[in-house]
Amino acid sequence: MKFMIYTLGCKVNAYESEMMKEKLLQKGYYLDEKDPDIIIINTCSVTNVADQKSRKMVRHFKNMHPNSITVVCGCSTEHKRDDYLKMGIDILIGNSKKSQIIELIEEYQKNKKPILYFENTRRLPFEDMSIKEFTTHTRAFVKIQDGCDNFCSYCVIPFVRGSIRSKDFNQVLDEIRTLVNHGHKEIVLTGIHTGSYGVGTSHDLTDVIHEASKLEGLERIRISSIEITELNDKFMEELKNNPKICNHLHIPLQAGSDEILKKMNRKYDLEEYKRIINKIRRIREDISITTDVIVGFPGETDELFSKTLETVKELKLSKVHVFPFSKKEGTKAALMPNQIDENKKKKRVRELVSLSDTLEEEYAQKFINKNGYVLIETSKDNESTGCTSNYLKVIIKESLPRNKVVLCRFKEIDNHNLIGEVIK
Repeated sequence: MKFMIYTLGCKVNAYESEMMKEKLLQKGYYLDEKDPDIIIINTCSVTNVADQKSRKMVRHFKNMHPNSITVVCGCSTEHKRDDYLKMGIDILIGNSKKSQIIELIEEYQKNKKPILYFENTRRLPFEDMSIKEFTTHTRAFVKIQDGCDNFCSYCVIPFVRGSIRSKDFNQVLDEIRTLVNHGHKEIVLTGIHTGSYGVGTSHDLTDVIHEASKLEGLERIRISSIEITELNDKFMEELKNNPKICNHLHIPLQAGSDEILKKMNRKYDLEEYKRIINKIRRIREDISITTDVIVGFPGETDELFSKTLETVKELKLSKVHVFPFSKKEGTKAALMPNQIDENKKKKRVRELVSLSDTLEEEYAQKFINKNGYVLIETSKDNESTGCTSNYLKVIIKESLPRNKVVLCRFKEIDNHNLIGEVIK
C-alpha cells in the first residue's frame, strides 16, 4: 500500500514522523504523495495558528483523497480532541501509540471501524522509538526525552505531552551509533524539554553528549533547545572541553522583563539569564545564541515591550524567533486580565523581527573573510547549501556531495546567508 506523512510543528514531531515512515517502509508499504492509500497527519498545538493549520490540513487531505485511510495524531488532537472527533477520521490518536502505526493500520483494515486512542493521564512511560537513518534531513534528530513539568502559564504542552520522561541511556547511544554508521555526521538531540533528560536516573544530558562524542565519524552534536536553568557547571565544563558540541545554543528567553517572566511562570529572572549567557561567552566568544520571545503577553505595556527590545540588544543574540501571544484554551494566561490588542501584537512582532534581522546580519558579518567548516545539506544546479557549526546557512556556487563537510572561505552576505568558496 502507498502512504504519505504530513508533519507540522517541532523537531520531536519530525523525528516521530520519520520513525513511522521507517516502520511502514520496512513492512513493505511505499511512499506516494500523489495517490496515497494512507495519509498520516502529525499535528501541532503550540499556538492557535498551529491548531487551525492542523485542522485545515486534515480537511484538505480528506477532500483530495476521500477514499484514503486517514490517520491523525499529535499535540493538536490531544488539545482539541472534540474538534477532530467531528471530522470523520479513520484512526485518531494523541501522542501515544505512534510507534504502533503498523498495528493500528492493520486493525483498521481488518475491522473497517474507526480507531480512537488517547491516554487520560500525564504519567506515561517513555514510548520506545528509534530510527536507523534520517532520510529527510542531513542532520539526524534523536528524540531522547518527552513531556514537560514546567507549566508555563501560556503553554498547553505539559497537558498534551505528559510529564517528563527519558529514553534509556544505552538505547540513546545505540541509536546515535546506528545513525553515524549510516553516514550522518551531525546529530541533533531533541525532546519536548531536552535539558531535563535523565531526571530520576543516573545520567543527564551532558553524559549523553560526552559519551556520544567518542563515536568515530560523528563530527557535531547539536542541542535543539535548552533552558537557561539547565546550563549547569557540569555542562559548561563539557562545552569548554568538547569541540564536537556545535557552536550554537538555542536558549528560550520568552520575555525581556522580570514582570512578564513572573506572569509567565518562567523559572529564572533576567539577572540569572544574563549571568549565564555571559558565562557561555567567556567559554566560547563567538558562539551563536538564538532564542524565542513571545510578544503581547497579557499586561505587556509599551514600557515592558521596550524592556524586551533593550534586553535582546544587550544580549547581542544572533536570532530571535518571535511569536505573538496565543490565547490557548486551558492555560492560566488565557484568563489573565489586560489582554493585548491583536493589531498592537502585530506591530510589536514587526518591531522585534526587524531587530532580529539586524542582529542576525551583524553576527554573520563577523565571519566575512574567515574560514569555517560547512556540512553540505542540499545540492542542485551547481549550487550547494549547508550549515556551519554556529548554524549559519552557507551558499556555495558549485555542486558538492550531500553530507560532506568542506572547508570554506566566507566572502560576503546575501539575505543573512554567507556566500562561501571551498578551499581546495
